[in-house]
Amino acid sequence: MTWSHPAQALGLVLRGRTVRTAAPVAAVVGTILSAVNQGEVLLGGAAGTGTWVRVAVNFLVPFCVASIGFLSACRVRPDDGPPR
Repeated sequence: MTWSHPAQALGLVLRGRTVRTAAPVAAVVGTILSAVNQGEVLLGGAAGTGTWVRVAVNFLVPFCVASIGFLSACRVRPDDGPPR
C-alpha cells in the first residue's frame, strides 16, 4: 500500500486504510487528553456542547496525526523507484 501523489493518499484515507493504525492511537491519546483537559467538567456533570466539541477534537487531532504518520511511511516518491 503505497502512494506517490496527494490524490492517492486521500484515496487511502477515504477508503479507511489509515483507520487500523490511527484509531488505537486516537483512542489512547484522546482519552488521556480528554481526562486531563475536560475531566473535571465531565465528572461534575456540567458538560455542554462546547465541552463535547473539545472532547471530539481531542480524539480527532491524534487520529489525523497518526494518519499522516502512516501515510508518510507509505509514501514512494516517483523518482525513488521500488522499495529495497
